[in-house]
Amino acid sequence: MKSMIRSCFGLFVVLTLITGVFYPVLITGITKVLYSGQAAGSLIYKGDQAVGSELIGQNFTDAKYFWGRPSATGPQPYNATASSGSNLGPLNPALADAVKGRIDVLQSADPSKKQPVPADLVMASASGLDPEISPEAAKYQASRVAKARNLSIEKVDALIEANTQGRQWGIFGEPRVNVLKLNLALDGN
Repeated sequence: MKSMIRSCFGLFVVLTLITGVFYPVLITGITKVLYSGQAAGSLIYKGDQAVGSELIGQNFTDAKYFWGRPSATGPQPYNATASSGSNLGPLNPALADAVKGRIDVLQSADPSKKQPVPADLVMASASGLDPEISPEAAKYQASRVAKARNLSIEKVDALIEANTQGRQWGIFGEPRVNVLKLNLALDGN
């Protein structure tokens, strides 16, 4: 019986070291080598200062910046620890009121815009943290940003084009613009 307990305990210690120490250290080391940016949170730097992540949106409200998708996290917008959708169904009056309020804010920020507001500027993503908007949503805001920064619309459109990512591997997803990267490119001009 004693030898069986000793064997079981020895096996327990060996498996604990393999699965609890060696394997996690090995996998962490591999990811840091092969995917160093992703393993560190996909951080975006301005100089030596981390200013955000490629994976989490930020709350831009100044007219001189592009605005991202609305955040469904509350009470603080784009709070990664509170990631969730709003869970409001399409017939819920609270969703209709929220969308109308967002449309009103966008239209009051640029009253010259008469075209429909792109859906991704008024509807939160499933996580409530989406860092990207469609190129159409960026172009919808281009005149407001150009006016606020005293830039030509052509310059702003060129920045949107330069910061538009295509479909992954040419087939998956839709073209998109990372709002933080676009705003940093604007600040660089």
